[in-house]
Amino acid sequence: MCTVALTALGLTTSQAVAAPAPEPRPRQAGHLAEIGHQHARKATAGTFAAKAAGEDGGDEAENSAESTEQFTEARTAPGVVAPGAYGAAWAQLQSMPRTAGSWDHVTDKPYNSDDPRYRDVNSNSSGGSGNVTGRITGIAADDDGYVYAGGANGGVFRSRTGGGHWQSISDKLPSLSTGALGLDGGGRLWYATGESNTGATAYVGTGVYLLADPKHGEFTPGTRVGGAELESTTIHALRFAGDKVWAATSRGVWSHSTADLSGPWTLEFAPNPSYLPGGADAKDPGAPYKNIANDIAVDPKDPSKVLLAVGWRSGDTYNGFYAKAADGSWQRVASLGDLPTGAGDVGNVTFARSKDGSRYYAVDQSPTKQATDPDSGLQGVYVSKSGSPFGPWTLIADKDKLKGSGSALQDAGYQPGIQSWYNQFLQVDPNNADHVYLGLEEVFETGDGGAAWHTPGPYWNFGFPCWSIDPAKQTGDCSPTTHSDQHAVAVGSYHGRSSVYVGNDGGIYSRPVDGTLDSGGHAADWKSLNDGTIDTLQYYSVGVGADPAGHGVVVSGGLQDNGESVLRARDKVMGSDFGGDGADTIVDPANGCNIAEEYVYLDMWVTNNCAVNDGSWSTDPAKATSYEVAPPDKAAAAARFIAPITSDAKNPATWVAGGRHVWVQNKGFAIRSGSEWTSAFDLGAGHVATAVASSGGTVYAGWCGPCNNQGFTRGIATGNADGTGWHQLNLPVDGTLPNRYVSSFAVDPADAQHVLVSFSGFSRTWTEGPGAGIGHVFESRDGGATWTDVSANLPDVPADTLRLLPDGGLALGTDLAAFHRAPGAADWKVLGTGLPTTTVMQLKTGPDGKLYAATHGRGIWSFDPRRLGGVHHRDGQDD
Repeated sequence: MCTVALTALGLTTSQAVAAPAPEPRPRQAGHLAEIGHQHARKATAGTFAAKAAGEDGGDEAENSAESTEQFTEARTAPGVVAPGAYGAAWAQLQSMPRTAGSWDHVTDKPYNSDDPRYRDVNSNSSGGSGNVTGRITGIAADDDGYVYAGGANGGVFRSRTGGGHWQSISDKLPSLSTGALGLDGGGRLWYATGESNTGATAYVGTGVYLLADPKHGEFTPGTRVGGAELESTTIHALRFAGDKVWAATSRGVWSHSTADLSGPWTLEFAPNPSYLPGGADAKDPGAPYKNIANDIAVDPKDPSKVLLAVGWRSGDTYNGFYAKAADGSWQRVASLGDLPTGAGDVGNVTFARSKDGSRYYAVDQSPTKQATDPDSGLQGVYVSKSGSPFGPWTLIADKDKLKGSGSALQDAGYQPGIQSWYNQFLQVDPNNADHVYLGLEEVFETGDGGAAWHTPGPYWNFGFPCWSIDPAKQTGDCSPTTHSDQHAVAVGSYHGRSSVYVGNDGGIYSRPVDGTLDSGGHAADWKSLNDGTIDTLQYYSVGVGADPAGHGVVVSGGLQDNGESVLRARDKVMGSDFGGDGADTIVDPANGCNIAEEYVYLDMWVTNNCAVNDGSWSTDPAKATSYEVAPPDKAAAAARFIAPITSDAKNPATWVAGGRHVWVQNKGFAIRSGSEWTSAFDLGAGHVATAVASSGGTVYAGWCGPCNNQGFTRGIATGNADGTGWHQLNLPVDGTLPNRYVSSFAVDPADAQHVLVSFSGFSRTWTEGPGAGIGHVFESRDGGATWTDVSANLPDVPADTLRLLPDGGLALGTDLAAFHRAPGAADWKVLGTGLPTTTVMQLKTGPDGKLYAATHGRGIWSFDPRRLGGVHHRDGQDD
């Protein structure tokens, strides 16, 4: 979906599309774009994030530009995070003791987005994506069957069998955020950390790492290339030329020798160097947007001739193409043929060249079109038939040509290239310079250099005449497709068969390079490689309840662009019972098939049977078993993209949801309408809830507004679920509590006046903004009148979720790890072993007594607190 402001980790043959299928398609399928447009129309600039550095309001669906900013601001506001913040936290983590016990991987199973059990009105099952995992943003492949896939925040996985049977090979690194993967001419694997998609859940990285023997080895911190120059950046592309590797980063274009790996990276070009760290304008709120580089094109006939594609996707005066002048300086290129060079027409750009050097291709997203064209931000796709990046370039595809090639995106407001700021890849067939794969929201292909295109990987199969909701037919007569929102591509071979590998918001897929098409003009031979051994699922939330069949528990969770997953006891495959983005969730501890799921912006849905449905609702609407129960703030566009919802710790029938208002309803899972919510408190104009908690009718609500680093304000309100006793706590900017994003509460079930609160972002050592303060966890025993910092020895890293354990201990999830504070103790320990280094977004306890962690990049994990006891030392020995 950290924008480049860049999240805290310090540091999506021409064929005419037929009329829609006559039977109703799942509501979520038509709802994705609709809700984005509704929100964009109703939201005001002051209500959510002010548009720093030209940041656009965005009306895209699942990955709206507004959501882009919100995930980041939680980790950066009230200021800009200085480089090295995450690296320092990771270094501190290495010296901390660990508790005894180990984490168990819960979601290490295939996740079938088309599971025929879940064909209810709000599911995307039958869309055709099949088995999915989380966003894949880097792919490399060789001709010996080795494939390497990098998760957005999950690290690198290796397959020795042309895809599948994956093994993680980067878990020892401080960052698992993937910007790019590439094999050089010697077969070495280069891993650039820091996802560059400027999407809502991207993280900056800690540099570039090199694996000399990728078929057998693993990445370690000692394999980093150069020094700390590329810490706290995102990296869009690595390009190899001669004995040099080029890196397009969020802080300009850098290069390094591929032979001598010890020296520092060289900054080749930054259009606005005063905004780089240490520069005169480094503390400007717009600084992270001022030196964004997207790609590098090197002339295959002369490596000294290099073309740089530079610019922020929402537009800036420096956007454009640059080349070296005779005096050695980098100067803007004025003309490249059809490929535009004006600042308003050059945004996110991706290059690809043919193996024989005869062709260069480019895809360009236009800031002007993004701001003015409601259907698409795509400027076009281009070819240079001279093989030189300096052209002349010729236009070979635009939005309308791709729309007519078999695309599923025919509706006004959501057509090919609508998310070209987020979705881009290009790959030329190594054996045919005119055969090209293009990734936007969908996968496109041309076999004749762009004269004709088709869509082997449509967004989904809804709307095609071959589609059917019938579970017996999976997707009707349509062929399986890929998940939507494309990010990475590579070509490799296994047992002499050449395949193209594509990475998107649903994982990694493959098909023969010269694959076959079905009667509808779509690929007949996609294979999902998401077999459960690669888990890069990006959870926002988790909920656990007893399985009504009496065999164990049901584990559910909301995901970035992969709906809501449901894993019932004894399941060997997870299913998806809600589609689109899955945000926060509430699960009945006594019956895990009672599930409330938030889509986005408080658009809540509830089911009482895990949303089990055979699709019969499509002919008899009364047979639907999912009900929309959104609080009124959803319709008013007065909630954050991922808005907080919860149930009362002592009365599960009382629910609390936070937008501008604190909403309460007392019917639990019997609720059937959004009108059944009552406003308990108005947080105030321009304020939106970031965290809510309730125990015994006492409610706490954290809020922000403005929520970005331009005038950031936060607060905490508390009162009763019945609407009485509400007041804003006195939280001066220079007081005990930091002026940062309120992320979570933990309320003592024995005394609701005893409450703890966690704060995201980094402390003032790293955050260059007013009132950043010190600390991440604070405790009050008088209902918030006074607070004590109990962060103690915690690393300075964004804190996301707090959970009080039954014995009085405390668990904390952060952007780095999970921590535990024993009852009566002051200091914290790392909680157990085995949990990958990734973001722990939410912690929940299940009826089985286990603690469940929703990670944003490596799935769901569980920990049994009964394993706590002795201290686990770094040598693996327990006391």
